[in-house]
Amino acid sequence: MATNRSDGKVEAGKGLRIGIIGGAGWLGGAIAAAVLDAGIAAPADLALSYRSARPDHLPEAFWTQDNQALADRSDVIILSVRPADWPHLKVNAEGKLVISVMAGIRLAALCDHHQTRRAVRTLPNAAAAVRKSYTPWTASRDLQQADRTIVRAVFGACGVEDEVRTEAEIDYLTGLTGSGPAFPALLAEAMMADAIAHGLDRQVAQRAVNTVLVGAGRLLEQRDDCPTETVQTFLDYRGTTAAAIEEMASAGFATAVARGLAAAFEKSVRMGETS
Repeated sequence: MATNRSDGKVEAGKGLRIGIIGGAGWLGGAIAAAVLDAGIAAPADLALSYRSARPDHLPEAFWTQDNQALADRSDVIILSVRPADWPHLKVNAEGKLVISVMAGIRLAALCDHHQTRRAVRTLPNAAAAVRKSYTPWTASRDLQQADRTIVRAVFGACGVEDEVRTEAEIDYLTGLTGSGPAFPALLAEAMMADAIAHGLDRQVAQRAVNTVLVGAGRLLEQRDDCPTETVQTFLDYRGTTAAAIEEMASAGFATAVARGLAAAFEKSVRMGETS
């Protein structure tokens, strides 16, 4: 078990006390599981809050409905609640590291609301549940190197993380990566509907579409190619795939994606202004 450093910070992976407000939710629960699997915190050093019924999993963790009690026993406080619910969350985190996974809420608002100067905005996505999230993050000016080590450890355990330069970049990435897992699912839904319309059995269509998307993801991950290169390879072959790509492009596929990302970006900015 580890201890606090002489400068008052703690080292990730050595007895770090982490509290997750909203730990019973899907994202909070995914982060908790990733933190434990990576050995960043022990179950007894993990505090999780819930709204109604206490979950059955993680029995060794400290479960509570009192968010201030969670904050008081934690070195790091992760805010995993809906942005609309956050203004009503009255938690004093003075002197603590506060990490938000909420879209839209600005660093200045986090620091002011929770009485801390050490705040981080992050944006993991649903793939954290399978340790494949992409998590961009940005921090307040007073964040220390030890704090950055903690952030990288927590979200590295959930997948891949990057510190970005500005909150505007986080707002843009709200759509690109925060909402990202929904987009392949939307494509899969359209592909599956077309397959069923052409007479395929629903279960066969689902297996076919899901396998295609999972395989494509793994291929991109292992080859680490630029997607443009992959698309061009299929276009150059001039086969059935090229015919499909060209028809989708002429129907406005890229424009539809750009409009969706713009809508997500604008929504993130509006959410921040409301907070």
